[in-house]
Amino acid sequence: MDKSADSYIMDDRDAGLFRVNRRAFTDPDCLADERRRVFDKCWIYVGHESEVSHAGDYRSRNVAGRPMILVRGDDSAVRVLLNTCTHRGSLVCRQKSGNAKTFQCPYHAWTYNSRGQLIGVPGEDSYSDAFKRDDMGLASPPQVDSYRGFIFACFDSAADSLYDYLSGAREYLDLVADQSELGMKIVSGQQSYSARANWKLLVENSYDGYHGLPTHQRYFGFLSDIGIDMKSRDVATPSYQKAVDLGNGHAVVEYQSAWGRPIAHWVAPFGDHRKQHFAEVRRRFDERFGPERARRICETSRNLGIFPNLVINDIMAITVRTFYPVSPDYMEVNAWALAPADESAEDSALRLDNFLTFLGPGGFATPDDVEMLESCQRGFANREVGWSDISRGMKREHPSITDELQMRAFWRRWNQLMTEPQLKRARKAA
Repeated sequence: MDKSADSYIMDDRDAGLFRVNRRAFTDPDCLADERRRVFDKCWIYVGHESEVSHAGDYRSRNVAGRPMILVRGDDSAVRVLLNTCTHRGSLVCRQKSGNAKTFQCPYHAWTYNSRGQLIGVPGEDSYSDAFKRDDMGLASPPQVDSYRGFIFACFDSAADSLYDYLSGAREYLDLVADQSELGMKIVSGQQSYSARANWKLLVENSYDGYHGLPTHQRYFGFLSDIGIDMKSRDVATPSYQKAVDLGNGHAVVEYQSAWGRPIAHWVAPFGDHRKQHFAEVRRRFDERFGPERARRICETSRNLGIFPNLVINDIMAITVRTFYPVSPDYMEVNAWALAPADESAEDSALRLDNFLTFLGPGGFATPDDVEMLESCQRGFANREVGWSDISRGMKREHPSITDELQMRAFWRRWNQLMTEPQLKRARKAA
């Protein structure tokens, strides 16, 4: 068992015990290290290409604590630009979204085009010949790449490629992206909320099947009330379920559930008039992918965590969720709905109703979850209880979604990144 002073976890695989030091949730020094060793070293989700579908379209947002601009240039290329004027530092884009040919700093009116190139400097003749516009364009992160429309940035120029970084998570991103031949799109609008809790508690919660029935009893009661047969698919022990460590800290739970899915999984509350439509959509999936892959796309739900702070929950609707710590006990959360680009208005209305009913900040699930995370954070004030247990299912050959393999995958990678510099220094000193 690793009990070294430099480790945040106790990981005894032989005994089947896994503990996390609660200092990871409360210590300001830990958060400072996270910013350097996790968020500055890993690939971080920025946005989806559908959010900037036309030349000049842009989205400005904070990504891992940094103001950035996601923009499609006049050359149709999608770029990630750091939102800071190269003159004196002011934000050059102060609107959340829009379409623009240029970005102009409000301080001294330096102007940049949609490719990030500096194209206007008032009084430029006051500068010497050493001043070169080409050297002063808006900066970009050292690495920017995309996979199936999901755009990521990395501030470590030596990091592995995004493709390699995603590792086994690519399979599950494919299951999401393959839901439309024309591609997926982010639905207009954004959910933004906060929680007085450490960000890693939301990582755990986002693919924690163990809490579903105790915490979300109201939602399962609601499903029963609207006519979903809760006995036909046992919610506690679904007929198909698995938890998978996907490598590099990523993990997923995949399962069958009682709720319907807008992608070709009909349930009675959707209405008898829609049953034939769902059957036809499913037939087309069977033709495209074969029965087994079509079943996974259409019938199974999946809660996917991409290390460190991207969650894609493809359940009764699809939510793309990111979160970032402001302080050890406070995080900001943003979430978007993802849907097929060619989805009909009726299917879209069904999807958004599902999205808001369960996943929205005012829905059945999110308020419950936020309250539980904040309750945990309050409980951490009892410093005499120093460790949290994440051992469930550790000795099980085939972990279920109510076990905690997925959390352990996250924590092992997190602990590795957080302690490697110290271990390297200790070895060097020895």
